[in-house]
Amino acid sequence: MPPDLENVSPTRMNMLALRAQAGLALQGVDLLKRKRDALVAEFFAFVKRTLEARENLAAACGQAFRFLVLVKAQEGREAVESRALAGRREIVLDIRTRSVWGVKIPEIKEMNFVRGPLERGYSPTGGSLRVEVAAREFERILSLLVEIAGIEARLRRVGAEIKKATRRVNALEQVVIPRTLGQIRFIRGVIEQREREDIFRLKRIKKKLAAKR
Repeated sequence: MPPDLENVSPTRMNMLALRAQAGLALQGVDLLKRKRDALVAEFFAFVKRTLEARENLAAACGQAFRFLVLVKAQEGREAVESRALAGRREIVLDIRTRSVWGVKIPEIKEMNFVRGPLERGYSPTGGSLRVEVAAREFERILSLLVEIAGIEARLRRVGAEIKKATRRVNALEQVVIPRTLGQIRFIRGVIEQREREDIFRLKRIKKKLAAKR
């Protein structure tokens, strides 16, 4: 006898309980698959957004570094570093969560870090227009980096939940449900065998009674 049948009591009550358990497991598989499908759709939407944001980042980096080279050639490295230090600021992110099929997904509120010329901590009249353009391009890079970080954090969270849902579906479909159905078949077989034996015994009793008469 297989190990999973050794401790199964072949009674009708147990068979009814196992049938209810199998029904719940099948419902669980259906819900998990629907959840996984929704998360997969969310995952690929995030992948698309990530690719687009990375393309924008690559273009912005190329543009920003071209301006930086021109500014350093025109203004000198010391002047550029002085303005960069003057323009430092603290970055505060607004992180929220959104629920998709009960999964808490972090979201960073979209923020624009590009400032105006008077907001960078130094006089815009002290340098060339290229300084302001370079500063604006690097601030745009910062906005894109924060956007990508937020999307990739969601990708990792959703990807982990897809793996978890897939493992649960596989466990139910390949282990729990087959084992439960096997136990049901075992109990049904034992009960049917008992019923056949009872019928056989009743027939023998009837024959004996008939012979006595």
